[in-house]
Amino acid sequence: MSELVNAVLNVDPLELLGLTSGLVCVWLLIKQNIWTFPIGLIYAVASVVVFTQQRLYADVLLSGYYVLMNGYGWYYWVYGGQRTGSDNLPVGRISRNTSLTLIVLVASATMLMGWFFDTQTDADLAYWDSATTTMSFAAMWITARKYIENWILWLVVDVMLTVIYLYKGIEPYALLYFVYLAMAFMGWRAWQQTLQTA
Repeated sequence: MSELVNAVLNVDPLELLGLTSGLVCVWLLIKQNIWTFPIGLIYAVASVVVFTQQRLYADVLLSGYYVLMNGYGWYYWVYGGQRTGSDNLPVGRISRNTSLTLIVLVASATMLMGWFFDTQTDADLAYWDSATTTMSFAAMWITARKYIENWILWLVVDVMLTVIYLYKGIEPYALLYFVYLAMAFMGWRAWQQTLQTA
């Protein structure tokens, strides 16, 4: 118990900011609230610093991408897509062709990025880190387009990252991604109900 108390008292403020803003961001996403994107920007910036300190360079790249995709998602949810009788962008489904394209891109990018970080840098867990990064690239794009399948991909990423962050000793982020597991399921169910009533 004392180890847990010490761990909580010694949490890096940026890791705590990442934990808090990450939870709020996903909660707002489940609710399909547009404020998910500005809160996501805070999470992404804090994460860039944390992951740079931990030499998880693929995650640094991913967090930079999150900055861009939060801007894109914010724009797309306000101005993009087809609307039918409502001001809100409806939840949709990703096409089979787009899914297959994303699978090929993710697999190829994982191998290339993993090889680069493994051979050209001092990165730790280069291939695993690259896999979660490339899957997250795809998941964030799917999220920004408001396709329900984003939750399934996030679930896979959340499992992998919980294990990676525990291994690396970044407990606040491990906790964050463990909570994300439950939130991904909640998000899928909430969006599924919206999809069925649309």
